[in-house]
Amino acid sequence: MGNLQRRVAIIGTGVGGLSQAIALKTKLGFEDFTIYEKGSEVGGVWRANTYPGCSSDVQIHWYSLSSDLYPYWNKSHGLQPEIQAYWIKLSKKYDLYPHIAFNTKVLSVEWDDAKQQYTLIAENVFSGKRMTSVAHVVISAVGILEAPKIPYEIPGVRSFQGPSFHCARWPGSVDLQNKRVAVIGNASSGAQFVPSVSEDPSVEVVNFIRTPTWFNTRPHIPYSENEKWIFANIPLAMRLHRAWIMFWFDLPTIVRPSDKTLKKRREAMTKYILDSTPSKYHAHMIPNYPPGCKRTVANSGFLASLHRPNVTLNFDGIAEIVENGIITKTGEILPFDVIVYATGFIGERYPMHVRGLNGTTIQSYYDTHGGPTAYLGTAVPDVPNFYFLAGPNSGTPTSTLFMEEVQVAYILQLIEPVLTGLASSFTVKASPTDAYNAKLHERISRSVFVHCHSWTRTNGTGKVFYPFPWPATVWWWWHRKPNWDHYVAVGAEKWVWARRTKAVKKALKCTAVLLLSWLYIRGSASRILHDMVVTKFLSKFTLRL
Repeated sequence: MGNLQRRVAIIGTGVGGLSQAIALKTKLGFEDFTIYEKGSEVGGVWRANTYPGCSSDVQIHWYSLSSDLYPYWNKSHGLQPEIQAYWIKLSKKYDLYPHIAFNTKVLSVEWDDAKQQYTLIAENVFSGKRMTSVAHVVISAVGILEAPKIPYEIPGVRSFQGPSFHCARWPGSVDLQNKRVAVIGNASSGAQFVPSVSEDPSVEVVNFIRTPTWFNTRPHIPYSENEKWIFANIPLAMRLHRAWIMFWFDLPTIVRPSDKTLKKRREAMTKYILDSTPSKYHAHMIPNYPPGCKRTVANSGFLASLHRPNVTLNFDGIAEIVENGIITKTGEILPFDVIVYATGFIGERYPMHVRGLNGTTIQSYYDTHGGPTAYLGTAVPDVPNFYFLAGPNSGTPTSTLFMEEVQVAYILQLIEPVLTGLASSFTVKASPTDAYNAKLHERISRSVFVHCHSWTRTNGTGKVFYPFPWPATVWWWWHRKPNWDHYVAVGAEKWVWARRTKAVKKALKCTAVLLLSWLYIRGSASRILHDMVVTKFLSKFTLRL
């Protein structure tokens, strides 16, 4: 394999990129790959998001790599430092650091069809020095939470003179003590850091809410030493625990709740929110869209923090941001020292230039199809040997890592013939891509996701580009092996011959098994008949004696 000089480029060292790299080493024994990382350490969102209170909002045992389960998690939901430490440990275990180009941002990826390879141009984020490299396969592991969204549509965003930042870029040097802090947005991230920063009574927090959010209770429950011992020492204990978590997460999508059940659930969530918040906010706290339309926020302290005297919710809307504060749509001028944006991410645009065949780029393909679009969330027509992890419509609120692990295994099957020299490239066809997305969006059109607007819908077209609307088990089933008829193979004569030879051998083996089984059954039947005749003759002969 080494003589073939086939190279793989992975963009991003988040959980997807690291999982793909580990699989290249352990499943294919392949070492000639580079992971490009614009940050200075691994972890992806768990490196970037260091805001106070940052944690997983799904059970941590379900958010662990299936090949490397960890029995010693401290709580049911892991905190950011613990999760990043876990991925750093795995990166060291599998010796990934020599493969990583840190502080290196990929600017462009362009396919050379004559050479059947990509040219990558990357830039050092500190020096600005650019470097060029080649790869035969490129795997995009930038995910959907790569580019934080600042609401520049609000007049005066750039005029504020104090510290202002997105919570996904929380500066370690910021000191909020004795400060008036404006928090814009109250979805998953905002609901995690507001309780943490407001623990200091000298910090006055005003949370601006444009659209209320559905909350459910999700306490962080510590694991006892006995539970950790069981996970570490009882065979299958952790896997059964994970299976139980997956079952409860996937059940609502497998068995659709009745309208009566959905009504009861909405009533229960409404009661939970109203019972947990001050009465002065009750008129504004209940969303006018159904639960599940946007990601339900795991309440691990946010609603309780609203009872603190230093926390205020503001529903008046923002008219303008000025040098020293915010002017609401009611005309009130509120002074602030710091503004923190918890306003989601830019998911509808691909963050770098990628060009394939016929001048097709990832973004031009998105634009032509009304927003992010891909085949099985993994491949795009006219872009050979280029694959997404956590691509369009590959997300669920509860099974992110599982979905990426499934993609990793699928991608390995697509790239193995290339890496072993049996093929040069594979490109997904347009027709199966269109058919898949027609089926997907027909399903989405009948789902709860179309009843509200969020950052996971494309501006203008309103296309829902993030959620996968079926159970996670369906995702696994569709990705268990490639449908090779949906791909165009180049330079794959050896691979086609190998597949045909394998198919013939398999058919001959099956035929041989069937023939031997038939002969065995026939022989057994003959012996049984023979034994019956002999036994009957002997019994008659014995009676005569």
